[in-house]
Amino acid sequence: MTPKEKTLQRIQDLGILAVLRGPSQELTLKMVEALVNGGITGIEITFTTPNALDVVQALAKEFRDDIVLGMGTLTKPDQAKNAKNAGATFLVSPHTEEELAAAMITTGLPVMMGALSPSEVMRAWSLGSDVIKVFPGSLGGPGFMKSLKGPFPDIPMMPTGGVSDKNLGDWFRAGAFAVGAGSNLCPKELAMAGDFDEITKIAERYIAAVRAAKSNS
Repeated sequence: MTPKEKTLQRIQDLGILAVLRGPSQELTLKMVEALVNGGITGIEITFTTPNALDVVQALAKEFRDDIVLGMGTLTKPDQAKNAKNAGATFLVSPHTEEELAAAMITTGLPVMMGALSPSEVMRAWSLGSDVIKVFPGSLGGPGFMKSLKGPFPDIPMMPTGGVSDKNLGDWFRAGAFAVGAGSNLCPKELAMAGDFDEITKIAERYIAAVRAAKSNS
């Protein structure tokens, strides 16, 4: 199994990625620590996070292989190489664009491109996306993704947006490869208030929900 295949397998086994748009570099690092304490070890740091590359470098140094660390919200081709150099092991974009796709794929890392409509899904897949990020997942919900899986049963899909510990089972029953969870899992407000213990408790609830969902899907 190649390193890329191993990373994809780890993400699928974990079942969930925490998508972090932290309010600051310091608070983002503390948010990740709180999530890891709660059992969430799939971490996606978005480029919209302040000093995002520095955050990823620090996390890669601190946690090494204990977490699966990636970068998301890639919108510019040069971000792909920079993310890999910082220590990212997978790349995620909110959309599909040819030049960006090529830059992401050139890194050799697992790639997840954003798509919503059937045409967008097929375009992302044809450009080499390993997993389709169904975004925003909240727009159509699990039922919409299940409909997408009808004509595309062999294309791995990961919904992001609108994922909660209450509907995880619905997403996995709809055929999710994994799910991405953002503000519901790790609210900025809790981080800014210094309530990292509560973030850990939320992470624990999500992990329990993922385990239950995967065992019943």
